Amino acid sequence: MPHDQRCDSSDIITDYDRGEVFCGKCGEVMVVSLPDWSHPDQYYTQEQFMKRAQNGPSSSLVMYDRGLSTVIGANRDSTGNALSVKTKYDFNRLRIWDKRSKSRSSASLSRAFTLLYSMKTKLAIPDSVVERAAFIYRKIVAVNLTRGRTIASLMTAALYIACRESDIPRTLDELVIISNIEKKVLFRDLSIILKKLDITMEQYDTSSFIVKLSNNMKLSEKTKRMALEILRRSKKKRITAGKHPVAMAAASIYISTLLADEHVTQSMLSRSAGVSDVTIRSSVNLIRKTLNIKDKLPGYT
Repeated sequence: MPHDQRCDSSDIITDYDRGEVFCGKCGEVMVVSLPDWSHPDQYYTQEQFMKRAQNGPSSSLVMYDRGLSTVIGANRDSTGNALSVKTKYDFNRLRIWDKRSKSRSSASLSRAFTLLYSMKTKLAIPDSVVERAAFIYRKIVAVNLTRGRTIASLMTAALYIACRESDIPRTLDELVIISNIEKKVLFRDLSIILKKLDITMEQYDTSSFIVKLSNNMKLSEKTKRMALEILRRSKKKRITAGKHPVAMAAASIYISTLLADEHVTQSMLSRSAGVSDVTIRSSVNLIRKTLNIKDKLPGYT
């Protein structure tokens, strides 16, 4: 609601994020709750949308048709009244022909993105990563890599690449479990995709796995910070190069729990991280020997 301006300044500033208009000289707010007209499609009733909207919902790569296809709705007109028997019959025939006219590629994309949405829900992956995975899968289809390979394997590989590019800590083992495919099949298809699409994946940031594992096991903040410090010093000594990032993260956490007197066994870490006890044990021995860690972390308070 507007207010009278007390000063004579003509320096008026509009803050669209806060929805306010204020004086640039004295700072007095003259208008609050400024309406946002930047999105004309955001109305609450169907009547307002039909009368005033200038564009429909935004398109998305996760939709098999990118949200641009026509959908024949229910057997009611725009006013909500039921259609006549003859009109219902005509619209049912239109729906049948509309379904038959869709190509095989559309049906394949529909199944693939349904699977992608299921994996997104199980792994709690952000929408931006899902969009990237959908883009990579469309490129896979474009270069005809789908022949002789399953949709589940190719979509899982595309999601793993998107997670690696966005530094979202998700391992191949986690993706294998939720997609119900063999790891060797996924690894084979992943290698082919990387080669054909000329994609280079960066190494995961191991610290992200420390945060993830610590949160899953409900460890204290002190233990988490100590594990991150151990990992930082390990990187400085260059002993993390070429090592399994999850194993190094689990080893750092295990050493930090010993120093912080938290009861966590290597078996518990192995189950949570999806890495064998032997791998964690060898990483622990390497870190302790290199950093000379015995009963406390040198230089850490």
